[in-house]
Order: sequence, then C-alpha cells, then structure tokens
Amino acid sequence: MSTTNPPLSSATTLVKDYNLQRQPLEYRAMKSIFLTGMTWAMAILASVPLFSVIYMLVIKGGTRINWETLTALPPAGFEMGGGFGNAIIGTLVMVVIASAISVPFGTLAAVYLGVFDPNSRTATLSRFLAKTLTGFPSILAGVFVYSILVIKFGYSALAGGISLAVLMLPTVVLAAEEAMRQVPQRMKDAAYGMGCTRSQVIWKVVLPTGMPGILTGVMLAVAGAAGESAPLLFTALFSNYYISEVMEPTASLSILIYNFSAMPFDNQIELAWTASLVLVLIVLIFNILARLLGRAKV
Repeated sequence: MSTTNPPLSSATTLVKDYNLQRQPLEYRAMKSIFLTGMTWAMAILASVPLFSVIYMLVIKGGTRINWETLTALPPAGFEMGGGFGNAIIGTLVMVVIASAISVPFGTLAAVYLGVFDPNSRTATLSRFLAKTLTGFPSILAGVFVYSILVIKFGYSALAGGISLAVLMLPTVVLAAEEAMRQVPQRMKDAAYGMGCTRSQVIWKVVLPTGMPGILTGVMLAVAGAAGESAPLLFTALFSNYYISEVMEPTASLSILIYNFSAMPFDNQIELAWTASLVLVLIVLIFNILARLLGRAKV
C-alpha cells in the first residue's frame, strides 16, 4: 500500500502561517509579565524592613566601630568609652560549644534517618520530633538547661552552649538528612557492588557527597544560635569581664544589647547600637557562607 506525502509547498505554507514568535499582547505573555512584576514588587517590599534596619544600624552604630570598642570591657554607668570585646568572645565560645555538641549528634541522627532505617517507626517519630523542635520557643531551651544544669552548677558558658545546642540540633538533623537523601542511589549501589560495607559507603560516599548540604545546615544553625538571647538569660547570664573558664557566667552580644538598651546613659545606648551592628554582621557572614557552601549540588 503506497502512502502519499503532502506537497512540500503546502507544508512550507503551514509553517509560514503559524507564527512562533512571542506576541507582547498575548494572554500568556501578559500573564507572565504581570506575575513577574508582582514577584519583584513583593521581593522589594519584603526587603524594605531589612534594609531599613541595616541602614539604621550603620547610621547609629557605625560611628563607634573601632579597635577599642571591639576589645575593651563594658563601661560602668557614668563612664565614657569602653566596648564589648568580652561579649564577642563569649558569644563565639558558646557557639563553638553548641556546635561541638549539635553537629556530631545531629549528623549521626541524620545518618540513621536518611541511610540506615529511614522508614522505621523510630525514624518517623524522630523526624516528627525534630520538625516540632524547629518551632520550639527558645526560652524553653534555657529553662530546660536551667533546671538540669544551672541549679546545681550555676550560670556558665557551658550551660549557655548546651541551651544553644538544643536549638541548633533539629536544624542540623533535618538539613543533614535531606542532604544525604539527595545522594544518588546508583552511587551507593556502585559502592556496594565493589564490596564496600554499609559503614564504608556512608563514610566514603554519602558523607562526602552530601557535605555541601550538611555544611549549609550547620551554618544556618550557627547563624540562628549566635543571635539568641532568651536561653542565655537562664544559663550564661552576663559578665563584665573576659571569660577565663567555661564554668563561669559569660557575656554575650545579645544580652549586652538587652542590658545596655534599657540604660539611661547615652554611651551605653551607643554601644548597644554598635553591638547590634556587629551581631548582624556576624549572622550575615554565616548566612553568606551557608549560601556559598550550598552551591555545590549532588
């Protein structure tokens, strides 16, 4: 049975009659332009409070940023000058303690949830609890550590770090689990086919491949913990001196801002603005690092 093809001239005419170019007044084009414009407008509107706060911090706190302010001790009531170097060091020390606790335990929990037994009842319950803890009021973390640690041993940087670790843990767990789930199954199957054990697959394949996502979660958790103040009121309290050991009350930027902003002295209020600017810059640096580390995708 023979088939007859349409003449070439008629096919060419059909292609010419059908215009494939985008028409600016077409419904879909107008809809795309409208939705794109609304997206940009909402993004700009949402960024107005952020940039207004940053502008205010730079104007009111930028004039006091110098080496003396970043290294000196907090001044007394009617004293001029001073700084908050002890608060910067105390904040970093407690964040390091919190990271040393939450990152290893969070990564181990994520290995179980994402690799070992992701569909078990224990994994489902643990995942639910981790998601619930992401909305956990931060002050309750301070009350929890106060009841089990501060009452017996007193206020300390260690207690403050543990309270921050409670807040960091769910973020690290969920981010690390998601990063491990993104590792292609064929990579793990290839490692098993070469004779690797499960622990070797996790150590040599899953963790290195998912490391960018894990580090992103860690950086975001650190950025959130660095700005916390409520749990530190119940655990680390405050100190006017540099930290000498982890079992003593310790200064932090967030508590210093809280204390100085309520004082009737212009010098302390100016230092509170400057400390707020420094704290925002620290959080911004951690967020930028999280974005850079999260660029490499599996």
